[in-house]
Amino acid sequence: MTPPWRCRTRVVATRATAQQTRAMPDPAPPRRLGGALAVGAGIFLSRIAGLVRERVLAYYLGLSVAADAFRAALRIPNLLQNLLGEGVLSASFIPVYARLCAEGRTEDASRVARAVGTLLALVASALALVGVLAARPLVEILAPGFHGEARELTIRLVQIVFPGVALLVMSAWCLGVLNSHRRFFLSYVSPVLWNAALIGAAVVAGRRLAGHDDDIAVWIAWGAVAGSAAQFLVQLPAVIRLLRSLRPSLAVGDPGVQATLRAFVPVLLGRGSVQLSGYIDQVLASYLGQGILAAISSAQILYLLPVSLFGMAVSAAELPEMSSATGGEAIRAEHLQHRLRGSLRRVVFLVVPSAVAFVAIGRSIVALVFQTGRFGAGDTRTVWIILAGSALGLSAGTQGRLLGSAFYALGDPKPPLRAALVRVAFTGVLGWAFALPLRDALGYSATWGAFGLTASAGFAAWIEFLLLRRWLALRIGPVPIPVRLALGTLGAAAVAGGLGYAAGQLATAAGAHLWLSALAAIGVFGAAYLGVMAAAGVPEANAFTRRLRRRSPRDPR
Repeated sequence: MTPPWRCRTRVVATRATAQQTRAMPDPAPPRRLGGALAVGAGIFLSRIAGLVRERVLAYYLGLSVAADAFRAALRIPNLLQNLLGEGVLSASFIPVYARLCAEGRTEDASRVARAVGTLLALVASALALVGVLAARPLVEILAPGFHGEARELTIRLVQIVFPGVALLVMSAWCLGVLNSHRRFFLSYVSPVLWNAALIGAAVVAGRRLAGHDDDIAVWIAWGAVAGSAAQFLVQLPAVIRLLRSLRPSLAVGDPGVQATLRAFVPVLLGRGSVQLSGYIDQVLASYLGQGILAAISSAQILYLLPVSLFGMAVSAAELPEMSSATGGEAIRAEHLQHRLRGSLRRVVFLVVPSAVAFVAIGRSIVALVFQTGRFGAGDTRTVWIILAGSALGLSAGTQGRLLGSAFYALGDPKPPLRAALVRVAFTGVLGWAFALPLRDALGYSATWGAFGLTASAGFAAWIEFLLLRRWLALRIGPVPIPVRLALGTLGAAAVAGGLGYAAGQLATAAGAHLWLSALAAIGVFGAAYLGVMAAAGVPEANAFTRRLRRRSPRDPR
């Protein structure tokens, strides 16, 4: 019998279904908020550690040949992590596992988790071995613009990093189990250990091997492997307690495992197509000259900060909640609309100003994080321009992630797959045009060619978002996109951006240190945005200011 979450019947509002919907209890706000806060806190700490890592790498490697090689070496095996890791597992495994737990079928849930973990370990190990043996052709395919020293160093680093990425895949399996039990913090804070290992390796190697960039990069690669093992092992005890056993299983005939595998394939293809887009960008960037690939990676670190803190935090907390709903199609549709209404507002309130900040005061943000040692003012400008291109699709990408989670909760991963394929097609064609033929014809710099790559991805993200919104409306009815709030946040962020930029320029003109000027720009931007939104009576802004007042030591309450 077809499970209710596989039904494709279009929702038709009737009096009977309305009565059913009213009978459905509302999800408890404290749990929803607590889950998002736990994810956000864990991601915040890991991202702060990541920013420290990037600053250390910038200090010792700058935008050198070794930096390009190291970035490419991390990116190439990341295909394995991104295809088999968190995104795919969250979309295919969590809905099945969380539903079994919600129905009280703990033994079945444990069996599914162990079988999925065993299959994942086997596949990840085999692909890691293939990656080590096939490092040279992989580099020649995915970084064809590298030659000589850069190519040989990249090959060596790929061979080191690949086994560590297989461990990160198993870490993502742990995350899937923990998230299904609403244990969010540990799984999202564990990457701090990975970052700490890289930072430690970079500092030790940088001091002992100053001037030998290739050797420093090799040390950092080994640090990545050690950090991957630490990230996996720190989560394992909690997973063992939840599953009550870690006995390997190959029960591929289990209905829960079958449901996971059926969802896994289209999600894998969807994630794979997005990864293909990233590798196309890497191939094109390798033709744009020294430093561009490293600059794109640096910009991506900043771009992913709001994606992770706001988009991923909300989506990760919402997926098990949306997946746990039981009942008929109409009840599930109303449940999803209820969850999306609040979560989309939170994402828009936080992500739109982040995108504007990357454009308006992006130079200050990049300088504060990266400008040190061998990373100079010219490098800051390059990363800022690339970051501004990425910002164009930031809001669409984060909202699209949440809409995709709604489809996964419904057990229907095919619409996100189709939308992702459309996104990849637009990204590839437009990115190629901006990076190569248009640049040759118009003569603009490699930096602006890289801007074209990231801006193309942003434009494609909007197309993907609009498609997901349209298709989801066919399943659950109107999708509660907060259009008025989005326009309001855009206007308030534009005002804040102008004030923040002016504050940074005034501080620089007054002779303030680089980091003081950057903090002035960021501080004025944040205060101005929050002040305008609070004055307009936006609930999210008022809730945030009330929370700050409660935490103030001067607050008599």
